[in-house]
Amino acid sequence: MDAIDELLTRGVDHIYPSREALEKVLRSGKKLRLYQGFDPTGVQFHIGHAVGLRKLRQWQDLGHHVIFLIGDGTGQAGDPSGKTRAREKFLTLKELKNNARDYVLQAKKIVRFTGDNPAEILYNSDWLNKLTLVDILDIAGRVTFQQMAERDLYRERVKAGELLSLREFFYPLLQGYDSVAMNVDLELGGSDQMFNMLMGRQLVKSFQNREKFVMTVPLLTDSKGTKIGKTEGNVIGITDPPNEFFAKIMSLGDDAIIPCFSLLTDIPLKEIDDMTNQMKAGANPMTFKLLLAHQLTAWLNNKEAADAAQKDFGDRFQKGELTHADIPVFKTEKSKWNLVDLLIDTNLVDSKSEARRLIEQHAVTINGNPCKDMSISLTNSDIIKVGKKRFMKIQVV
Repeated sequence: MDAIDELLTRGVDHIYPSREALEKVLRSGKKLRLYQGFDPTGVQFHIGHAVGLRKLRQWQDLGHHVIFLIGDGTGQAGDPSGKTRAREKFLTLKELKNNARDYVLQAKKIVRFTGDNPAEILYNSDWLNKLTLVDILDIAGRVTFQQMAERDLYRERVKAGELLSLREFFYPLLQGYDSVAMNVDLELGGSDQMFNMLMGRQLVKSFQNREKFVMTVPLLTDSKGTKIGKTEGNVIGITDPPNEFFAKIMSLGDDAIIPCFSLLTDIPLKEIDDMTNQMKAGANPMTFKLLLAHQLTAWLNNKEAADAAQKDFGDRFQKGELTHADIPVFKTEKSKWNLVDLLIDTNLVDSKSEARRLIEQHAVTINGNPCKDMSISLTNSDIIKVGKKRFMKIQVV
């Protein structure tokens, strides 16, 4: 594949209106103005964010104008994407700006903000917070209720009897208007943002009578659909210290190995397919996970840091010399669990059959004591160990 093929295929979920249409524009030599937005509802970028950031860097390296948009305006509305319940709290502009304080410092691990073709940094509160009532009515008048109500998320909320505030309902219009305000040719985002990004396509067509491309990237998940990078109580931050980052990658389930290689590295897909086949044939997944942890640590830091982190991991984890700070945390509101369910929910095992087998082999311990009962009670700071190298610390909230 050449650079354009790579841009349009690897790590890409969908392209609207079509890949062919976008490829035709790129092959013509036209340079596009594009963006990805990040609502600062948290303070840290994790490896799930890195999928989109990598794609932004690809666009940037090909000479296109990349906008790194901080959604301190849209963040006030509260994106309902992926939320099965209404938010209990909405952040203020001041809180959002405070959360975003280090966003560029973190993102510069991947995106270039200085030197040749640097990314432009914008804040959508600069235009969204200045909209008048007439402006808002004009935006809303270009979209029908039926179009908004088609969103699966909204219908699922209503069907489940969950509240859907008009504040959240209005969110896609605000995100959609960003494309108009910035006059972009393309928007990039996770597949869970598809509805919001397609709303931008509609508003660009309505306001400016032109097409806007949309490129969605896959969410980084394991085979069970669990998001990787921001699991319960364990964010794998792209700026985590190398030793800590390496250890967190090693704590991921085996079924996270291939998705991470595919979306976060430049290893050829054929080699990744070979890894899959080797593991199916019985190869130890630990070998490939060590390679993954080293690759990602070196990418976000440097080879020397990755070498040191791997040695540190080998010295402490493989010899049993671990500290509480090294162990990923699982937050739960439940204190009583079925042991098999707990092992599944903490991603310490991949199947119930594996859980039962390990329990029968006395390979599952809590605080060093083999688990004999299937019904267990947990307290804060309990440490579950599966085999020699899988650990999880419990936090009952």
